Amino acid sequence: MEPLLKTSNLSKSFGGIKAVQDFNVYINSGELVGLIGPNGAGKTTAFNLLTGVYTPTTGNIEFNGHSLVGMKPYKITKQGIARTFQNIRLFDHLTVIDNVKIAYNYHIKYTLAEAILRVGRYGSEEEVVEKKAMELLEIFNLADKKDELAANLPYGQQRRLEIARALAAQPKLLLLDEPAAGMNPQETHELMEMISWIRKTFDLTILLIEHDMSLVMGICERIYVLEFGKILAQGIPDEIKSNTEVIKAYLGEEV
Repeated sequence: MEPLLKTSNLSKSFGGIKAVQDFNVYINSGELVGLIGPNGAGKTTAFNLLTGVYTPTTGNIEFNGHSLVGMKPYKITKQGIARTFQNIRLFDHLTVIDNVKIAYNYHIKYTLAEAILRVGRYGSEEEVVEKKAMELLEIFNLADKKDELAANLPYGQQRRLEIARALAAQPKLLLLDEPAAGMNPQETHELMEMISWIRKTFDLTILLIEHDMSLVMGICERIYVLEFGKILAQGIPDEIKSNTEVIKAYLGEEV
């Protein structure tokens, strides 16, 4: 069976700097895969390539049998890839529920004229979107915050809202960029359980960037390690833990 996502000799250069070089990865449908490495290794650049923020200098990205190279980010989202960001990017001055509802725009079928005049399919589809958004907020324990501005939420709740918004796009592949950043150990443990749960409940494939090794080793089935833009190693968590090159470059003596 073909992988859901496959990259071939993917590279990105900024002037003379090679941020990502020969990035060859595959992710099978239903997998939860980790992408780790030191700061500046090229992890977020890889995410930006996969989501159309950057155009590759060389190489190909194949998703669900189709090349994504040259596609705009919104078209890639419509193909079935959604992401969160290392630095939270919510619509701060919109309410919590509107942050989630806006992601459903990729799937609405009413026309611009129907929306302006509020006729035809507009009313019925908006009711469906409202209901689905509330269901996601219930899942992430944010239903009681639905009318609050996103900017007023505590950090941990903003992280949950960003994941909820990504799920509203109804992705096949979810990219999580350091979701545990800034969280305490208890919040990280709860996040780990949440990621495992949403993967199963929403039938998702997940690619995860994270520095918290307890989270990565606890939930990922396979792990890729980046160093200086290149894949240093790949394997199951136990193989990565014991890889001497990975220990030297990133993990240190204890994991």
